[in-house]
Amino acid sequence: MMLVQALRLHLAEGSRGGVGWLLALADKQMSAAIDSMHDYPAHRWTLQELADRVGVSRSTFALKFKQTVGESPMEYLTRWRMLLAGDKLANSSDPISVIAPSLGYESESAFSTSFKKVMGCSPRQYRRGRNLASPSHNEGEAARANRLEPVAV
Repeated sequence: MMLVQALRLHLAEGSRGGVGWLLALADKQMSAAIDSMHDYPAHRWTLQELADRVGVSRSTFALKFKQTVGESPMEYLTRWRMLLAGDKLANSSDPISVIAPSLGYESESAFSTSFKKVMGCSPRQYRRGRNLASPSHNEGEAARANRLEPVAV
């Protein structure tokens, strides 16, 4: 399921001149870091911990990740978490108080702030929009929500 979500994210972003999540999977170190973030999105990842996990210095890891993926590891992790949050909001009745900690957020407020920054609306607006969206009702918004496309940060 997570692989499908990650592929949706990648396809929604399009090509960015030879950088991106899919290309990073060809790099053993970057792939290991991405796999860790994907497998444990609620973990309180630090740059140092990810660098240690792939066996390089923190500065080398940060630079290589940014060059390969096109954004910092923490930006990537935040967008990944919000993609998962969007999926949970759209496909479950879990309250935000359950979704937030499942993705590593200690408070609903912190989660909602990140969600709005990345997705362009509050979690409640996103959920409401998904429930209202149908093929005959605002097809453009429904298509955007179905792709779980985040807003550029």
